[in-house]
Amino acid sequence: MSTHVSQASTSTPGERAWALFKVLKAKNLIPDGYVEEMTDLMEHQWDPANGARVVARAWVDSQFRELLLRDGTAACAKFGYTGPQGEYAVALEDTLKLKNVIVCSLCSCTNWPVLGLAPEWYKSFEYRARLVREGRTVLRELGTDLTEDVVVKIWDTTAESRYLVLPVRPEGSEHMSEEDLQKLVTKDVLIGVALPRVE
Repeated sequence: MSTHVSQASTSTPGERAWALFKVLKAKNLIPDGYVEEMTDLMEHQWDPANGARVVARAWVDSQFRELLLRDGTAACAKFGYTGPQGEYAVALEDTLKLKNVIVCSLCSCTNWPVLGLAPEWYKSFEYRARLVREGRTVLRELGTDLTEDVVVKIWDTTAESRYLVLPVRPEGSEHMSEEDLQKLVTKDVLIGVALPRVE
């Protein structure tokens, strides 16, 4: 007696997303322009350069710095950086003895309007699991080797808290303009796994 096992064909995530889109569109559940608007947000408007502008302004403007630390959402809104995932912005201030690092232990949430979409490593289970247990070691592996007297504090993103790190302004940047300071702030700096450095 012969047996025949049929193998179900599998589809890619992209194919499944397209199939779902077609069904929802046929039922008029997707407003005109919605997909295009979201694509523009993700590809062009959500950008770590936005966070760099916020940090550079805080480095040169003490009043803005105070606002950022008191009400991150209001400070980011002064630049127009609002919207999904940006409603509850919280700035975490680094000091010479404190290094803040952010993670989303459940998924990959960040403050999209100022950090951009999360990098692949940020979404990985290994990063999410290990950072909360051995933050200093993970930072060292990512190239940020801190002295033992610096406390590493890990902040887990929640629905009500979308973090960005306000790093210490690096030595040697005193002569730099606000525009030049922005170039020192990368997505990794905003997440807290890197330090801004003057070349």
